[in-house]
Amino acid sequence: MKKTVSAILLACAVLMAAPARSQVTMTRDQILFYTSDWKGERFPDGRPKLPDALLKRAVDMTIEDIWEFLRGQGYNNQFDSGWQALHMDKPFAGRALTAQYMPTRPDMLKAIAAEGKAEGRILGAGSGTNSWPISELQIGDVYVADGFGKVVDGTLIGSNLGNAVAARTHTGFVFDAGIRDQEENREIPDFNGFYRGYDPSAWANMGLTSINAPIRIGRAVVLPGDLVLCKPEGVIFVPAILAEQAISYAEFTSLKDDFNFELNREGKNGAQFEGGWTAEKYDAFAKWIDAHPEKLKMERSEFDALLAKARLPRSAH
Repeated sequence: MKKTVSAILLACAVLMAAPARSQVTMTRDQILFYTSDWKGERFPDGRPKLPDALLKRAVDMTIEDIWEFLRGQGYNNQFDSGWQALHMDKPFAGRALTAQYMPTRPDMLKAIAAEGKAEGRILGAGSGTNSWPISELQIGDVYVADGFGKVVDGTLIGSNLGNAVAARTHTGFVFDAGIRDQEENREIPDFNGFYRGYDPSAWANMGLTSINAPIRIGRAVVLPGDLVLCKPEGVIFVPAILAEQAISYAEFTSLKDDFNFELNREGKNGAQFEGGWTAEKYDAFAKWIDAHPEKLKMERSEFDALLAKARLPRSAH
């Protein structure tokens, strides 16, 4: 017994004496921990991999309709506004790859540099930690970075890194920070980005602290793999586990609006300009969809299920 206790104490002493090791990038197990309810396909790094078709459907949805669904599910902190953009008139959507930056501190910089070296990352003249997340991007990703709102000396990309993001994602970025080389970045094909501001300065006095960790963007919370939808009104981050439901709900709401708008134009809504959804009106709505099947992006069975739910008394929803 004494020998067993001695062996355990020795093992504990060895572990305590060993240098602590961490990673800049969250491990697959850590990502699985935060996204454990996701049962679909994943990237090798563990991030939920939302279907490409869903990303395309998302771009046509309004922020309000998706926001309404998320609020109904208890997700109250998924939207933020007040952005500048490379192309404000061109909405885009993708899967979040997250990164967090903080003001510099010498001991932390030293630790991060050591981690990066151990992970085989490039760090030296002409290359900083702001290039590390870019090397992990995939087609359809949106590079989402918490740069604590810094614009002057907080420019996370210029035209070279912008080209790298575009090449790897064909999508873009959302930075709670600044960018430089705005004019050149606007000329890159298949590329868009939302950011807090432009400044000609190069980034300084800030450094990367994590990749694919949960982050805060303004008043929104973002997890790796979230659906990111960027529109002129702002940016909404949809949890992967709710993305398909949210888009279908938004599509259904949009169809109801289209039908209601038509009734208003034709003077068939009486004084019920916004509602009046009786059983008879829902029947007419279903027949309207029968006459316009091209408007459906979801399966008809899914539409019918949403219609049946909408017919229920509000207390039964």
